Amino acid sequence: ARELAKWQLSILLVEKEEDVAMHASSRNDGMIHPGIEPKIGSKKAIFNVKGNEMYTRVARELDVKLIRCGSSVLFDSPLLKLVKPVLDIRANKMGVKGISLLSREEALQKEPNIGVPIAGAVHFATTGIISPYKMTVAYAENAVQNGAEVSLNTVVLSMTKEHGRITSVKTNRGTVYPKVVINAAGTFADIIADMAGDQFFSIHPRKGEILFLDKKKGELINGVIGKPSLTQTKSNTKGGGVVKTVDGNVLVGPDAYEQPFREDFSTNMNNIEAIMQKHLPLIRGFSPADVIAYCAGIRACTYEEDFIIERSEYVDNLVYAAGIQSPGLASAPAIAAEIERITCKVLSEVMDVKPKQNWNPIRKGIPELSSMDFESRSKIIKENPHYGEIVCRCEGISKGEIIAAIHSPIPVTSVDAIKRRVRAGMGRCQGGFCLPTVMTIINEETGIPMTSITKKGNDSNIVVAETKQNPTTGGEGVE
Repeated sequence: ARELAKWQLSILLVEKEEDVAMHASSRNDGMIHPGIEPKIGSKKAIFNVKGNEMYTRVARELDVKLIRCGSSVLFDSPLLKLVKPVLDIRANKMGVKGISLLSREEALQKEPNIGVPIAGAVHFATTGIISPYKMTVAYAENAVQNGAEVSLNTVVLSMTKEHGRITSVKTNRGTVYPKVVINAAGTFADIIADMAGDQFFSIHPRKGEILFLDKKKGELINGVIGKPSLTQTKSNTKGGGVVKTVDGNVLVGPDAYEQPFREDFSTNMNNIEAIMQKHLPLIRGFSPADVIAYCAGIRACTYEEDFIIERSEYVDNLVYAAGIQSPGLASAPAIAAEIERITCKVLSEVMDVKPKQNWNPIRKGIPELSSMDFESRSKIIKENPHYGEIVCRCEGISKGEIIAAIHSPIPVTSVDAIKRRVRAGMGRCQGGFCLPTVMTIINEETGIPMTSITKKGNDSNIVVAETKQNPTTGGEGVE
């Protein structure tokens, strides 16, 4: 939507959830892969390398923190040094830069707290990390700032076709009459394709679980670390690892396994323990007691294990951005640019597509009090005293940041929507301290009753009634 907002078009982003970035676009480790892993010549390989390079510009334009921390793949046998020439040949074919072989001493210099015996490491300098949910929000906000519209809580129910073109899309909130439809529906992309009479692929959900460690442990690691297992037989996962995020805490995992359900985000204790046993020993000082939360995400995999970035062969005005799994995050800017190109070509067959003269790629993010120096903090607090009132003590998030999030370009009405924008509730206590205050601020700024404020939309209400009020009748007294 953000790339298409460069043109004089009416753009509607239909989102079935109450906010953007609620599923695969946020339930990942935030790693910008260097692009060495995908099959040579695949769309994954092409878009990964292009997307990685584009992130430097995109992050700057959208005011989202990007750190080129590099990644180190550890090995414990000197014989694995023989892999380097093979990697160089592969990298040259794929356009991947910045690969180097580190001795044991060089690897320990980069990561002094490695906790397992190693003979060396392969280092990928172009690996980066971002906050995936903040980047997704930034893309959507900049699209809105440039005239696009976002319709939240909107579910596509059916489509009507005439003469090989989609003429209408029925949703739970009304009917849309599009000139072009872009199918970027994640794990539901094949269902949307079927509505259009064009299901040539199937999505098979693949779950992955990730652990979150206490922010205090972030000082023990500098970048991204992984150690492949010679006994690993799965080809559909890179094996997971340990990632220091842009916010300073640590992510561990993910794993990967097939499941039949498209939105089953439950976690399994056996899998959590397996991730801990595999990855926590990589860094000296990590322990299970450091885990403060965990979650699961669902990859939208096709049986071909590649992206579908193309125009439909049978529906003239249908464009696909489907089958997006890892390295989807790293590939996102390049995928967006290609979808823009394809869509403009489709539209040019039925209308004039003209550039927008006032398109502005620059989006300013919410000021982060915790990352400011003393002088900058003093200045912003003087200008807006709300920034001097700390609400989330774990993350150091102020009332001013929360208010700014509520009034950002995309409506924010839930506790988790606040969390995705400013991290209130993401610390050690997971909102145990700040939750009531965050709810109060939402109530004060939007007028939404406390009993209607949700954690993440739908039926996730946090409180059901005022104190001493009967939740069933609304009258006084609880029986």
